[in-house]
Amino acid sequence: MLGFVHSTESFGTVDGPGIRFVVFMQGCPMRCLYCHNPDTWAIGKGDLRSAEDILSEYDGVKEFLKDGGLTVSGGEPLVQTAFVTELFEKAKAKGIHTCLDTSGILFTPENTEMFDRLIKSTDLVLLDIKHIDDERHRKLTGHSNERVLAFAKYLSDKGVPIWIRHVLVPTVTNNDVYLRALGKFIAGLKTLKALDVLPYHTMAKSKYEQLGINYKLGDTPAATKEQAEHARDVIMKGLKDKLKNG
Repeated sequence: MLGFVHSTESFGTVDGPGIRFVVFMQGCPMRCLYCHNPDTWAIGKGDLRSAEDILSEYDGVKEFLKDGGLTVSGGEPLVQTAFVTELFEKAKAKGIHTCLDTSGILFTPENTEMFDRLIKSTDLVLLDIKHIDDERHRKLTGHSNERVLAFAKYLSDKGVPIWIRHVLVPTVTNNDVYLRALGKFIAGLKTLKALDVLPYHTMAKSKYEQLGINYKLGDTPAATKEQAEHARDVIMKGLKDKLKNG
């Protein structure tokens, strides 16, 4: 089986535990306003590569991947679920820790067969929850968050470890009401292992200009470290309140 790959990174430090080899898959149905990789959107493009080819590249740097493993990101890796599954199964056969970085937007709760197979060889899921409010999620990404939240619950029920990721964007997601609601939601995830609040940055604007794509966030300022820390505190308060009061 071959998969469309955008690129690889041999020294990832923010893509799961330890130092990791990261595969960025090509193709994504989402159009997040703050996406910093619009060049990964197109489906059916990129470099065609096999799982064996990728793992051979992994082997070339594995001595430097301290306490790490293999992370598949995107784009949206669930666009190519069958390929990612094959890659993870072969990685697990070699004793490699596997991590899936996804929005969960393509999860199908009415038919989980292919996801059941995928998670058997997935050690950790980095799940991006863009916005807890469905209407605002649609405005931010072009899609409902219904499948995203359903995927989170599915992973929890299946015993798959989850790291929640949330991007803090001034004027878009930095609202204490919604941050507390996010905390209350993730309080119900039995396998929650970590929460990362990532401050929005503007470094992708030049890439949009080069690609001739309108950057819809315009002059929205970057989030500060202090704003991200406050947001994480609010989310955690919502989580603790939910656990305390039920």
